[in-house]
Amino acid sequence: MRFEPEISDDANAGLPLMQDIIKPVKAKYPELSYADIWTLAGTVAVEMMGGPKIPFQFGRTDDADGANCPANGRLPDAAQGAQHLRDVFYRMGFNDQEIVVLSGAHTFGSCHKLRSGFDGPWTTNPLKFDNEYFTNLLNLEWKPRIWDGPMQFQDPSGELMMLPTDMALIEDEVFLAWVKKYAVDEEAFKADFATTFAKLLSLGCPAAAQYDAVKEAAPHTPEKGYRDCAMHGSVEQMQAIVTEHAGLDVNSVESGSGRTAMHKASLFGHAHVIEYLLQSGATADPIDAEGDTPLHDAAKYGHAAVVEALIKGGADKSIADKEGKTPADLAKVNGKDSIVDMLA
Repeated sequence: MRFEPEISDDANAGLPLMQDIIKPVKAKYPELSYADIWTLAGTVAVEMMGGPKIPFQFGRTDDADGANCPANGRLPDAAQGAQHLRDVFYRMGFNDQEIVVLSGAHTFGSCHKLRSGFDGPWTTNPLKFDNEYFTNLLNLEWKPRIWDGPMQFQDPSGELMMLPTDMALIEDEVFLAWVKKYAVDEEAFKADFATTFAKLLSLGCPAAAQYDAVKEAAPHTPEKGYRDCAMHGSVEQMQAIVTEHAGLDVNSVESGSGRTAMHKASLFGHAHVIEYLLQSGATADPIDAEGDTPLHDAAKYGHAAVVEALIKGGADKSIADKEGKTPADLAKVNGKDSIVDMLA
């Protein structure tokens, strides 16, 4: 969704605004994927507006470019009807009830003419998660709006609106039955929305990122504590762990990610930890699950002192990650020109 053609799909109009809002979070937590941050932000937004807590697991990954983006036109088109909704959502594994539940997200937010072309809120409080969307669909009279925009419907007050895809929910008998249920049972809507939205956010994701995945707590081994202390820049605690646990492997690898204490210290810019690790016999070029070495991490985020320490420690500048990028390539892509010069 960061790349063409998906970013320019009509259904994503206005999305770059939200991407910009969340960029500082990515900058603060670079080890998290955009995909995890964006989806987590969505679950937090629902909960903060009075909605249910959405089951969520980390584990999504980011693509480097738009090569895997779907072609435009595969996302929901608000100007169409019931069959279009089924065509789109059946393809993703949802049924009629789940289509209605996900449409219920229109209980908050508004359309903006400058983005989607449509205009106005669905409910009287666009910042509150409740079942007003469904009660409005059933209890208000909706007529086509006469204006210079696309077909949409308005209530007698002219303050609220519905889209053609919203109206399809009361024009189709199967959809209508679920609209009626949720109009009278807000708690059922919230419970069903929590599960269905969680399912939506984990489509196509690794097993560990599925909303119903059972997470096993990582064992608190001395090696894990050692790696964590490296991440936090605490040489003193690392030394204490080594003293208490003779023979501890300073090159121990984190399950799944393949990351070592060297990786963690490099990512967070702890040059003094890198120097200590090298003196302790740590390998200068361990390779994680993504093909990155500590030098890749340090170069990408512009940690000059770490780059210098790694080079002095014999780090190989020519190693390429799974995308074929060397540390210098990552530094260049991320605008770290001084690092590029160091690695030249």
